[in-house]
Amino acid sequence: MIGVLFFLFLVVLVVEGYVILAFNEAVGGWNTIGLIVLTSMVGAWLVRREGLSVLRRAQLSLDKGQIPTNELINGVLLLVAAALILTPGFFTAGVGLLLLFPPTRAVVREVLKRRFAGRVARGGTIGGPGIRFGQWTDVSGTDVTDAGEARYGDSAGEAIELGPVSDTNSDADADDPDDPREQR
Repeated sequence: MIGVLFFLFLVVLVVEGYVILAFNEAVGGWNTIGLIVLTSMVGAWLVRREGLSVLRRAQLSLDKGQIPTNELINGVLLLVAAALILTPGFFTAGVGLLLLFPPTRAVVREVLKRRFAGRVARGGTIGGPGIRFGQWTDVSGTDVTDAGEARYGDSAGEAIELGPVSDTNSDADADDPDDPREQR
C-alpha cells in the first residue's frame, strides 16, 4: 500500500510540475504564481461555504433522529478537497474543485459507500485488524442497542467475542447488594 501511495505521489508531482511549467510558458511566471494563489483563495472560500452547508444538513438529519451518513462522507470529501485545493498547483486544485461540486461529490460518495458496504459484507475492516461487527444493521437514531456483537482481534489474529455491552448507568443495577461496586 505504501508503494502505491509513493508511486501515486510521484505521478502527481510530475503532472503538477508539467502543468505549472506549461502555464509558466503560456502566461509568464508572476501570472502563474498569481493564478495558483487565486485558485487557493477561491477554493478555500468554496470549501468553507460547502462545509457550512454540509454541517447544516447533518444537523437537520440529527434533529430528525437520523444518522447523517451522507453528510459525514461529504464532510470527509470536503476535507480531501480542501487539502488538494490548498496544495500549490493546478492539477491538484482542479481535482479538489471537482470534489466541491455536489453532483461530482455525490458520485464519489456513492462509489465509496458501495466499496465500504462490500468490505463490511465480507467482514473486513478498512485499516486492517480491529473491531468488527457480527452483523450489519440499519440503526435508527432512537434504537442504537441493536448494533450486533463486537469481535476484537488479539495479537495472534484470533477473534475474541466481547458480547453485548451492558448499560452501567442502569437503575436496575443500582440496588443490587451482590454488586461488587456497591460494597465499597
